[in-house]
Amino acid sequence: MTYTEVPGAHDVPIKMWTDPAAVEGKAMDQLRNISTLPWLHGLAVMPDVHYGLGATVGSVIAMKDAVCPAAVGVDIGCGMTAVKTSLTAKDLPDDLSKLRSRIEAAIPVGMGAHREQVDPGKLYGLSNDGWDDFWDRFDDVADAVKFRRGRALVQLGTLGSGNHFIETCLDKTDTVWLMLHSGSRNIGKELADYHINIARGLSHNQGLVDRDLAVFMAETPEMAAYRSDLFWAQEYAARNRAVMMALFQQVLRSEFRKAKVTFDEPISCHHNYVSEETYDGVDLLVTRKGAIRAGSGDLGIIPGSMGTRSYIVRGLGNKAAFNSASHGAGRKMSRNQAKKRFTMKDLADQTSGVECRKDAGVVDEIPAAYKDIDQVMRQQSDLVEVVAELKQVVCVKG
Repeated sequence: MTYTEVPGAHDVPIKMWTDPAAVEGKAMDQLRNISTLPWLHGLAVMPDVHYGLGATVGSVIAMKDAVCPAAVGVDIGCGMTAVKTSLTAKDLPDDLSKLRSRIEAAIPVGMGAHREQVDPGKLYGLSNDGWDDFWDRFDDVADAVKFRRGRALVQLGTLGSGNHFIETCLDKTDTVWLMLHSGSRNIGKELADYHINIARGLSHNQGLVDRDLAVFMAETPEMAAYRSDLFWAQEYAARNRAVMMALFQQVLRSEFRKAKVTFDEPISCHHNYVSEETYDGVDLLVTRKGAIRAGSGDLGIIPGSMGTRSYIVRGLGNKAAFNSASHGAGRKMSRNQAKKRFTMKDLADQTSGVECRKDAGVVDEIPAAYKDIDQVMRQQSDLVEVVAELKQVVCVKG
């Protein structure tokens, strides 16, 4: 579909890749509030749009000389990584519970951490290149967060909870793929909370319609400090996924020694982050809150839910959307609503054929709590093209 324009403030329209009438009222109110920001250059809304903390999930906020830390959110750099393997469905055992247990043993989930820092140089496909410089730059993060260094070290290579997951999938040719979703863990949250509180207290933000939309302005000490911490946390998130994927690959190499499994190059993308980009000659800070970059030729990952299809995509470079696409199916109801509406039996039914948790602790992640991923894909046919269609057979949740 092509986008629909909804009037915004200051003559900046809201471009929506979904039916505006189908968007929940709270989310539309958030989008209208974002449109009132005087620094806004453009606002694009993806088909997985829904209400979110700080700013609307599924929004692409392009601003000149300003950035909103609450719009980025507390899971800075959250995103996806996927790898195609040489295995096929025939290589997998009928009972996948052992494989799931091995993955859970190798990669801590929930609030868990490794007993000691993972050495990337000892992991398949990784090296020690760049790691010393990365950790040296931790010395420059906000003083208020520096005491978390030890925790950040042992949480690198861990999943977290909520909608984060690790999956073994099959594509339409029955080829096995590995896929995972996670972000910057507790260190990203603490850095985000610290800077969000600073932004709320700045004088130029006092007249905003929503305190969550407080921004940092270019060429100020506050902006410089935030950008430094933001980009470090985004890199932490990417490295976190890289370590997890290497651990995941290690599990498969151990489980399928006879098959001598090999792996293609990883596909990786953030979907909660800020990028410096130029459109029509204007240098902008583009915040993708629940959206991936989909520039021409960019490979990306758009997951469904723990019982539905996911997609590997190639960007079409639609500048009206600031070269973006959705980050997933998007929730159609809150976690509390899902817990009240669905039972463990509903979860078991909707995840039939998937080796995964089916207990009360993940009922809020039931597929029915999410939008129809196939409809979401149809609505963004001018943003991405499908490269591969995946269906999970194992799903690990935090």
